[in-house]
Amino acid sequence: MTVLVLGLTLFFAPHVLREFGLLQPLKDALPSESAFTGLYSLVSLAGLGLIIWGKSLAPFQMIWQPVYEWRSLSLMLMIPAMICIVAGNIPLSYLRKILRNPMLVGILLWSLSHLWSNGDLASMLLFGSFAFWASVKIYTMRKVVDVESKSPEFIWDIVSLLVGLGLYAVIGLYHGELFGVGVSLA
Repeated sequence: MTVLVLGLTLFFAPHVLREFGLLQPLKDALPSESAFTGLYSLVSLAGLGLIIWGKSLAPFQMIWQPVYEWRSLSLMLMIPAMICIVAGNIPLSYLRKILRNPMLVGILLWSLSHLWSNGDLASMLLFGSFAFWASVKIYTMRKVVDVESKSPEFIWDIVSLLVGLGLYAVIGLYHGELFGVGVSLA
């Protein structure tokens, strides 16, 4: 469990610099924007690697038993999660203009859907951390993201929908191979 906690700490540390007022001082302390981006990426990727490794090493300690019949809610929640994650990574769409931070909304939905269907300690720590982080970021970033000055294009909503549904299908079909836990989309 220690490796998982270390990974979560390393991953979230650069992602909360703004909230602790450390973003600009760190940028100013480094020689260039590229150095900041490189350090940010390196620490985040190291954290992500440790999260994956730590989750695989963590002992299975059941905290609560999810209701099996309700697992379909998790699958349904993943559809808007995937669409929002895509919408957060493409040019301005109407969905992005309305949600302001669709990627964070997608991560929140992803983490909540996984909390709903996983009752072990490591999963609760992993997905609970992401749910908490996404909630805090949605709140703190509500004024930072400027979507008012740009005009959205509907084509990007269509792209978000199609690519999001495609990702949902591929991840659903290969979830067992990718993450060790199979899901049934039927």
